[in-house]
Formats: sequence, structure tokens, C-alpha cells
Amino acid sequence: MESEWAEYLLSDILEHVADNRGRNPKAYFENGIPVIDNSLITSDWRIDLTKSKRFIDSETYHSFIRKYIKEDDVLITLVGNGYGQVAITPKEKCVIIQNTVGLRCNSENSSRYLYYLLKGYRDILMNLNIGAAQPSIKVGNLLELSFTFPPLSEQKAIAHILGSLDDKIELNRKMNVTLEQIAQALFKSWFVDFDPVIDNAIIAGNEIPEELTERAEVRRKALADGTANRESAGQFPDAFRLTEEMGWIPAGWEIRKLSDLLEVKYGKDHKKLSEGSIPVYGSGGFMRYANKSLYKGESVLIPRKGTLSNILFLNEEFWTVDTMFYTIPKSDYIPKYAFHHLKRLDFTSMNVGSAVPSMTTAVLNELPILLPTKAVLQQFDFILTSYFDGIEANRTQSTTLTKLRDTLLPKLLSGELLIPDVEKLVEEVFE
Repeated sequence: MESEWAEYLLSDILEHVADNRGRNPKAYFENGIPVIDNSLITSDWRIDLTKSKRFIDSETYHSFIRKYIKEDDVLITLVGNGYGQVAITPKEKCVIIQNTVGLRCNSENSSRYLYYLLKGYRDILMNLNIGAAQPSIKVGNLLELSFTFPPLSEQKAIAHILGSLDDKIELNRKMNVTLEQIAQALFKSWFVDFDPVIDNAIIAGNEIPEELTERAEVRRKALADGTANRESAGQFPDAFRLTEEMGWIPAGWEIRKLSDLLEVKYGKDHKKLSEGSIPVYGSGGFMRYANKSLYKGESVLIPRKGTLSNILFLNEEFWTVDTMFYTIPKSDYIPKYAFHHLKRLDFTSMNVGSAVPSMTTAVLNELPILLPTKAVLQQFDFILTSYFDGIEANRTQSTTLTKLRDTLLPKLLSGELLIPDVEKLVEEVFE
């Protein structure tokens, strides 16, 4: 370790502590200034404010909040099962209210370095627990923690190295969100709004059902100004037919049950599986890695208990626990289509559980599914494959970068690695 490194109390290296623990404001709103709840702080770099569920108005911001946070402040969760998690404040205006503290370093120290320091030594934060009914950290005890700090120039260099990895991971996440949104928009255009069918009907001079006249006006404008994608419309019909189950649907398309398209299978207990490289999923998402798989290939995962809306698509070896169904396609070009169809459904309203939200195979198997022709499904699958390949490539890279970051973190914090050597290594990763 460098001789210039010195030990300080947290209280000695801070210029601002934002602690708004206490009562809640009189009201929260559906939009406005985002409130950072503990669930958003997961020791995973910057807060994603798009996931905020509570907001306050400007009046509450100025009259109720006692201490404000700003970009790069370090946030720490103080109460609950997720206590001791850390994150970096984004640049957008936001607030913390209860059960969270914000720390800002003085001019001689780096707040970004402090984030990685506390992330790397989270076990020390968790040892501050004084709670009885639930875990809790006292701010005063937190500020009395002592750590060894390098000079500011080294703090910034270490934070830059680790931050460049986290920035790329975050960029990959945002790129995947965009690709997923594009895929969802295409599904809606083709299979909900029926844009290609309406376009074909307009050009053929066929009658448009009254329920679709408003959308038809939008499509007429798109055809007139040349923004309609005519290349993909060739496989679509140019007329509609009326059905009892779904109203007007494209001519030649069928209404089937989910059981006709996918075989729904139960997940299994994973506790006795050894550690490996096969991802394990539950209703909350990824859980751990195991050494065995239940299935390999394209599959739609559907929660059985818990968060019923967390529909996942996988194309890999995986294991699912008993809170998650996995599915096996019964014909070609089905999984991506079924995935987007199921994501649009309100599974919460189908809950058959009491204390714990639950889903059954009986309910799933009877779900009506609009089935296009094989040619349309093939075309949709071909287009989405490029999106999904991009998503998977980004995820794979992010996994590699995460492992590298987690390997470098303790060695940089201890001074075991020389900064120039690590900088060269990270540069090679991005080449």
C-alpha cells in the first residue's frame, strides 16, 4: 500500500450529510420530482429514476425537504432488509426522504471514490446494524467509521477506472431498453393496431371496420407522406373478419389457446444444485448460477408466484425454480411472438392466489392467443432476432465487465494493483 495513504473518519472527509429521516410529506404524486426509495439503491452505480414510483411537487421540495442531494452524492440505505446498499445520485433533480442518507465529500476527496469504497466494504456497513424488529444503521455510527484513503489524484484515478466500466454497463442497459422498446413498438403496430393490414385494405379499396376507422386515418396519412413501411406488408392480408372472442382480426388469422403454442412446465427446487455457470431464475428474475439446466433454447418464462408481470424471454441453458414456469414451443417462430403477446397482458387481474399472487397452468393454457400466418410469424421472428442478438451481446459484455470490475475493486481499494497497469488493462477491454 502506498505510504501516502492515510486513515480518516468518514465525518472528516465530508462536507455535506443529507439526512431527511422522519415524517413523510402530506402527499405524494404520480409525477414531479422523483423520490429515491430504498428499492432503487442496489449498489449498482447510478440510480435509474425511470423506476421511481413516488414523486413530490415543487412546493414540497422547497418547504418540506431539509437537506438536498445533488449529482454524485453517495446514497446509503439505512433501514430494512436491503440496508447498507450504496449508489450514486444522478444529475437530475431528485430527493431522499426516509431511511436513506446522502454523503458528499469535501474538496480534498472524491465522492465517486467514496461510493466504490463503501461498495467494496459493504460488510462493514452491515455490521453497524442496531435494529431489533428490522435492520437499521444509525447515521452517527456510520460517520464514525474509519477507512484508509489515498491522495485525491489516486482517488479520482481509481474512480475513473471503475466508473468507466460501470458507465459502459449502464450504456449497454440503456441500449437494451431501446431495443426492447423498438421490438414492442413493432409488435403493437403489427399485431395490435394491425397497421400493415389496414394499409393493404386502404390500397385495395376494401372496407375498414368502424372500430378501426380512427387508426385508418393515421395510416392514410402515413401512406400519403411515405412513412408507411410497405416492404413488410406483403405477407399481411388486406381484409378483416369479425370474431366473437376478439372482435375484428385480420382475415386468415386464427384464435388459439396458449396451450396450442407453448407447453407450460413447472420449475424445480435449486437448493441442492452446485455452483456453476447455468443461470437460475425465479419470479423476481435472475437468482444465482447452478451446474445443471432444465432446458436449453428459446423459452418464455412466466411467474407462478410473486411478481406475476415479470415475463422473461431466454435463449440459453437455464434453470427455473418453482415460483416460475418455463415453456417449450410447439412450433417454429412462436417464442418471441408469444413473449410480446404475454407481456401486454394484465396478469395481476388473473391472480388466483390469496396472500401471495399466484398463477396456474389451467389459467395459462386457456389464454386466447391471436395466431397470424406462418409467413408473418417468420418475418416477425427474423426482424426480432437481430434485436435480441444485440440485447444478448450487450448482456454478455456487461457480465464480463461486471466480473472485471468486481475483481479489480478490492485490489484497487487496498493499493495492491498499480493504477497505470489497471488503466492499460481496461483500455484493452474497450478496444
